[in-house]
Amino acid sequence: MIPMSTAFLSRSGSTAAVIVTHKRVDLLRASLEQVVNQTHPVDWVVVVDNGCEDEVQSLVAELAGERAVYLPSRTNLGGAGGFAYGFLTALALGADAIWCADDDGRPADEHVLSLLFDVAETHRLHEVSPVVCNINDSDRLAFPLRQGLVWRRKRAELEGDFLEGIASLFNGALISAEAMEIIGVPDYRLFIRGDEVEYHRRLVRSGLSFGTALTTAYLHPDGSEEFKPILGGKMHTQYPDNESKRYFTYRNRGYIMSQPGMRKLLPQEYARFAWFFLIQRRDLAGFREWLRLHHQGRKERFTRPTS
Repeated sequence: MIPMSTAFLSRSGSTAAVIVTHKRVDLLRASLEQVVNQTHPVDWVVVVDNGCEDEVQSLVAELAGERAVYLPSRTNLGGAGGFAYGFLTALALGADAIWCADDDGRPADEHVLSLLFDVAETHRLHEVSPVVCNINDSDRLAFPLRQGLVWRRKRAELEGDFLEGIASLFNGALISAEAMEIIGVPDYRLFIRGDEVEYHRRLVRSGLSFGTALTTAYLHPDGSEEFKPILGGKMHTQYPDNESKRYFTYRNRGYIMSQPGMRKLLPQEYARFAWFFLIQRRDLAGFREWLRLHHQGRKERFTRPTS
């Protein structure tokens, strides 16, 4: 049940945009240029700089002006820690809503935030996300999205104008400040990979209302290639393209799948990855490594690779 005291998103309140970046100043510029020029303006532009670079500070001041809130970090906090730092800063400033972005993606146009508020007010939402589309081909989704029992890879395949209970967090998501009192901020221990899945888990269990607006989009580099179809495309597994990404992905999945609301999916998790590694790839060593990292996550051993 939704707590009666929790306010829905409303365009009448103040909004802080929170962007996390790490040594990608050229990509950050493209993101910031869209964020600062929205037809529904943001009140603050909070940029967490995990690279602590002077050129990032200058860029934020140049584009955001008096709205700029530059947060340098000499420690790389990752996406999870960066958004936690940015969200808490936005809350401390008094923001009623927080709009998330990253440095390699951007809103599709200047109307995205306004359209998100339209959908949020129509459906009485605490969180709303845009469709996340391929930055090089906006007709394709950046990540496969399941609607019902079918996995969609093209925007035109999505039906209706709103998907209830589905959200891609951190890629253009708009979240009410009061919702964060219930779901908290991202878990720094996860660092990268899976932090948005764990945050989504909390959102699902909270009883708050949320979904995806199909009327507007956020552009992001294609990530669909690491989602490998199995069983004729009826299911997918995740296989990132380098060892570091696989380390954090599989370790963090182990933790996430052991949490309330996710445990019922564990048999499916083992079946999917066993099929992928042992049957599809014939990779016994890869499956053993997946098991090791999954177990590490379940035991909450949040160490990082030494190399």
